[in-house]
Amino acid sequence: MNPIRVWMHRLACTAVGVLFGGAAVAAQPPGYACATAHPLATQACMEILAGGGNAFDAAVAASAAIAVVEPTGSGLGGGGFWLLHRQADALDVFIDGRETAPAAASRDMYLDADGQADSKRSRFGPLAAGIPGEPAALEHIAEHYGSLPLSTVLAPAIRYAADGFAVDAKLAGAIERFAGTMSPAARAVFLKNEHPLGVGELLQQPDLAWTLRRLASEGAEDFYRGQIAQRLLAAVHEAGGGWSAEDLARYAIVERAPIVSWFLGNRIVSSPPPSAGGLALAQVLQQLEVLGWRDDGTPASRHLLIETLRRAYRDRAAWLGDPDFVHIPLMHLASRSYARELARSIDPARATPSSALPPAVPSSEGYNTTHLSVLDAAGNRVAATLSINLPFGSGLMAAGTGVLLNDEMDDFSSAPGVANAYGLVGSEPNSIAPLKRPLSSMTPTFVEGPRGLLIVGTPGGSRIVTMVIQAVLAWIGGAELRDVVEAPRLHQQYLPDVVELEPDYADASAQAALSAMGYTLKLSERPWGNMQAVAWYPARGEIDAASDPRAVGQAAVAAVRKQD
Repeated sequence: MNPIRVWMHRLACTAVGVLFGGAAVAAQPPGYACATAHPLATQACMEILAGGGNAFDAAVAASAAIAVVEPTGSGLGGGGFWLLHRQADALDVFIDGRETAPAAASRDMYLDADGQADSKRSRFGPLAAGIPGEPAALEHIAEHYGSLPLSTVLAPAIRYAADGFAVDAKLAGAIERFAGTMSPAARAVFLKNEHPLGVGELLQQPDLAWTLRRLASEGAEDFYRGQIAQRLLAAVHEAGGGWSAEDLARYAIVERAPIVSWFLGNRIVSSPPPSAGGLALAQVLQQLEVLGWRDDGTPASRHLLIETLRRAYRDRAAWLGDPDFVHIPLMHLASRSYARELARSIDPARATPSSALPPAVPSSEGYNTTHLSVLDAAGNRVAATLSINLPFGSGLMAAGTGVLLNDEMDDFSSAPGVANAYGLVGSEPNSIAPLKRPLSSMTPTFVEGPRGLLIVGTPGGSRIVTMVIQAVLAWIGGAELRDVVEAPRLHQQYLPDVVELEPDYADASAQAALSAMGYTLKLSERPWGNMQAVAWYPARGEIDAASDPRAVGQAAVAAVRKQD
């Protein structure tokens, strides 16, 4: 009997799905596919699928593997969201493995003697870490949706941790940049003779392999109540943190109903609160449909997209937080009538200053996150976005476990109007409270429509939602999958009132046209995101997968011979 409690919140959220209705892609794909942020995680995913596992088994394997090989993006000391579709009964379910605040947390815990927020305490060290959710989520998915033992699906991750793997350029750069924030246990792993591991050097994590073996043999019970828990608590207490044994023991996965919306005959299934992503998708796409928007690449088209984003992000700031702690009028905010109201406030020729909208202040999490997309030959699928927030989380590694603890407490609003690590200020619905889950932008998404099926998501902090929206629009508009994940991106998030553009997003004349409409443009010095996508085209009898070329990920597709 699994001792980890599971809270069932389907009935509380189902009304949104009923509002929009639903229909699923029929038949079965001609094979299976996976896209993740690292080739070894993709290899683990495909290994499990080839060995008879389903998409849920493969997602657990890839999630555990990415925790080993991409420690900047996620880990057992963090959490995430897993969006699942079970083809046999058309079940869509959202697995909420987000971190929770410890019982000792308080809304003013990061304020100094002068009442000013101390950002270092919310980002680095033991006070920055929420109670991890990933181990509980992996076990829950394996037990309730998978077909293979947890020990089998964790085997690739254990192998990568024990045997080691070659450090890539992205990881080497992150180790060098963040070595100064790491605890002694973490430095012992990622540095050699006090020098950061470089490209091509072998990274072995024997303590993390021990933890994964304990999970494989004893289950998540050991992480939350057993030997792993004891080591976690010892590390946090030694560093001056306030976790308790009860904090770990009471952690519970929440199953929630996804938000389901419609756009031009396509059914969009995405994340509910405590993610802001699914609601933003519903709001933006419905506004665009009301406006008769066409993706023609003109300044007028970009203008309407930017304005719909501005309004969705304003509502995020005003309303969203942990639905177990704050009331969210989700039915109203996701309704088409409200989308019409928002669309009517858009000037077709001029930018609306964010200061002209009803005031609200936003909150978001960091860009060092990860995503994976999986489709199996039966049509089961998973879109999962995972995080530990800043690279290497809080920098605190629990000695003897290899587990880096997250710094997701920085995703809460430490004080009204105070910016987090990514320049965004806080809001009351996302204030700190014991056992509460911080608001997130993670947006794992399915799209079902005339073209077929899209499974998509990305890291990117506050930019996640805008990236997923642009991917959905491009794919529905007919773009091939590689073009969807490669295309340059824009971003607008209400506050600060600027439009960010990736390098090469638009030429000088297009930028001048947007400036003439009243927009303040900010050209990014580097690209953002790391999108992972899988598509199934029933009419073509094909599946496809694509990994963002901005990073080191990999996509893979395998055909399956159908029996007569």
